[in-house]
Amino acid sequence: MQAIDIMTPSVVSVGPDAEVRDIAQLLLKHRISAVPVVDGEHRVVGIVSEGDLMRRVKDNHKQGQSWWLSLFSAGKNPADYVKLHGRKAHEVMTPNPMTVEENTPIHTIARMLEKHHIKRVPVLRDGKLVGIVSRANLLQGIANAVVAPTQSPTDDRQIREAILKEVENNTGVHTQSISVIVDGGVVEIWGLVESPEQKQAVTVAAENVHGVTKVENQLGMMPRGAGYL
Repeated sequence: MQAIDIMTPSVVSVGPDAEVRDIAQLLLKHRISAVPVVDGEHRVVGIVSEGDLMRRVKDNHKQGQSWWLSLFSAGKNPADYVKLHGRKAHEVMTPNPMTVEENTPIHTIARMLEKHHIKRVPVLRDGKLVGIVSRANLLQGIANAVVAPTQSPTDDRQIREAILKEVENNTGVHTQSISVIVDGGVVEIWGLVESPEQKQAVTVAAENVHGVTKVENQLGMMPRGAGYL
C-alpha cells in the first residue's frame, strides 16, 4: 500500500501571500490542522499549522513588553519576530517541509512521521501537490492492509478516486474530513460528518461506484463547535 492509496486528495492549500487571518478561517471552515503553501506552479514551499498560529496567540498575550524590546529578549531574534508577527503565509510558514511521492510505501511514511515528530506530510506527483497523508490516514491504511488483496491496487485506486469524486461533487460532504480505504473492492470510510443524512449519502455514493463489493461506513457525527481533526 502506498501514499496514493490512503492520502486525502483535493488538499486545501494557500499561496505565499495569503493573509494569516484567512488561513485561520480556512482551518476552521474545513476542520483541518494545517495547510500546505504552494507557489504558482503548485509546488510546495511551506506549511502553516495550527501550532504556528497558536504560538502567535501565546506570544501576543505577553504583557509589559513592546515589539522592539522583544527583539532583545532571551531566545528571540528578528527571524522569530517575523514568524510570530508576520501577516503573510510565507512569513509564518515552516519552509521546505518534508514531502513524499505518491508511490511512497506507507511503512516509509510511518517511519518519517515518527522520526521527525510530524503529524502530516504533503504528497507530490511530478513535484506538484496532489494530496496529504495524516496520521489518521496512515493508521486506517495499516489497519486495513491485507497480505493478498483480491483486486489489483490499480483497480482499488480507481474505485477510491471515483468514490471521492462522487462524494465531493454530489453529497455536500468535504472529502478533507473523511478517509476512504479500498481493498479488494471492500470500502471502509472513516471521519466525521455533520448529520445522519450526510453519512447515508456517503454510503450511497460508495455503493454506486462500479467495482465496490461492500461498504463499511464508520463515519461519526461531528459535535457542535468541533475543532480540528
